[in-house]
Amino acid sequence: MILAVCGGKGGVGKSTVSLNLARELDAVAVDADLATPDLPRGRGPDLHDVLAGRAAPLEAVEAVDEIDLLPCGRTLAGARAADLTELPKALELVDRQFGRVVVDCPAGLARDVGYQIHGADAVVLVTTPDRPALLNAFRTRHLAGELDTPVASVVVNRATADEDRAIAARAEDELGAPTTLVPRREPLAESFQAGTPLRDFDPDSGALTAFETLTERIEESERQIAGDAEPV
Repeated sequence: MILAVCGGKGGVGKSTVSLNLARELDAVAVDADLATPDLPRGRGPDLHDVLAGRAAPLEAVEAVDEIDLLPCGRTLAGARAADLTELPKALELVDRQFGRVVVDCPAGLARDVGYQIHGADAVVLVTTPDRPALLNAFRTRHLAGELDTPVASVVVNRATADEDRAIAARAEDELGAPTTLVPRREPLAESFQAGTPLRDFDPDSGALTAFETLTERIEESERQIAGDAEPV
């Protein structure tokens, strides 16, 4: 299963969700934000190299602590040389080898994120409770619908109060997917800055419950997608 973690607005926590979801699902995390990557750096070939034809997708996957990662390069020249039309094929090859892939998407709704969503089996929408982020999540939901990619789940990140729960319930109704609240927790931010999933950075953190719930919902969506794909 290939999951595209997106949301439209920058700074809502897509990379944090991607890193932790990949850890919980035992999936390969792919940093597909070609211009402003946030997942940990790699030591060998990266996604820029793959999309420029300089490396095979499986050659670029490496173990970084407790997760498998297909990192992205940090140079503008590398981003310019990357051919995004090759991304869906690269994701498919990684998925075929490893079974699950979590794709950290760039912000925005333009050409870049369209390839990530098109190459995915399902989308995880990430938003914060504020209005601009929610509006961008709705727009991303519309784009996913145009590309026939279902929304598996919605994450309302940095939730703080009962009001956020009401917003999450409304988002669930309007986006048509189960919503998980991820609370604002200092260890979560610190773990991401360290490039380490929360489960390995602070296994006693209360925020882990949210990622466990999200994982269960993704696995249920995975079963439904697999069922729909079975021949009749």
